[in-house]
Amino acid sequence: MSSGKVSVWLVVALVVIAVACGLVYTHYFRIPTNVAYVTEEDDGISVIDLDTLQVVKRIHPQDVAPRGLGLTFDGKYLVTADKDTADAAVIDTRRMKVVRKLHVGDNPEFVKIDPTGNWLFTSYEPGSSGGPPQEGAAEEESEENEPPSEVVEFNTHDWTRGLSFIAGKETEGLEFSPDGKLLIVANEAQDNLGVYDIATGKQMRNINLASYGKRPRGVKVSPLGNMYAVTMEGSGTLLELDPNFNVVHATQTAAKPYGVAFDRDGKRIFVVAAAAQKLQVFTANTLQQVGEAPLGKRCWHFTFTPDDSKLLFACGRSNNVYVIDAKTYQQIKVIDGFQTPWGILAYPRAYGSLGLP
Repeated sequence: MSSGKVSVWLVVALVVIAVACGLVYTHYFRIPTNVAYVTEEDDGISVIDLDTLQVVKRIHPQDVAPRGLGLTFDGKYLVTADKDTADAAVIDTRRMKVVRKLHVGDNPEFVKIDPTGNWLFTSYEPGSSGGPPQEGAAEEESEENEPPSEVVEFNTHDWTRGLSFIAGKETEGLEFSPDGKLLIVANEAQDNLGVYDIATGKQMRNINLASYGKRPRGVKVSPLGNMYAVTMEGSGTLLELDPNFNVVHATQTAAKPYGVAFDRDGKRIFVVAAAAQKLQVFTANTLQQVGEAPLGKRCWHFTFTPDDSKLLFACGRSNNVYVIDAKTYQQIKVIDGFQTPWGILAYPRAYGSLGLP
């Protein structure tokens, strides 16, 4: 064989090796970026490419009925709260494969990683069926007798279990104080917020919100660190609290608000009114409504894209994800084909009802 032919075959071999190495890196080592993860209660987990706004991967792991979700700060692991198996699934995002199950407790729902990135918190509700509340005295009596919810923490480096926090009845949203020292939980069935010292697990305060409305669900701290926003589903109320948890503003929203988030600048508050099937946007300093957009059925949670240009909403009863322009509030796209989508998060980390800060 001539030296020229040897050189050609050598180049071909090197190209083949490089392509093979690239495929191995992409499949096993590269952390997906500019993506959104969607949990589907009746199916599994989907991955949306945020450049094309198309689903690029779906997994259907056995015994995972996921609701809440969290992402480690490095993007390597997605953690889902699995309502049917009383655990949280740790999923390697590079292969989209379940690598560990963490026992939590009956009916886990919400997942949140603390501002240090070192601890993952997940709530569970042993006394709740996980369905929407029913009207009437029988429901109130049932709630009165049910056991309290709990929040448990896990170390995100080795997944060992840490402290447990005894919460209230039907704990929903979880949030942290700006300095990361306090955990705030919304207790839906008790119309209050519980405030806990993260270092000790002890409850520090109980913030009664009953005079302002019913059934607090979403709670979010401003990126400016100067206020909290709280949605109250039963009364259609949006509250603004100062850093000491005093209510400073309150306004009405459309029916059954849940998911809530500030924008990156802390100037706007975005609220999803699930029963009204709409997004509503309010100014953060006065709670004046400045925009809205129609959505699908039972949209609970949403995320900004990492560049803050779009919003994606998981709509659980219409089985789709709505994509809305974050400035004009005009619809960009509806992505169909989901099975009861519950939660949604983007990576790189973005603002949203389950995301930053």
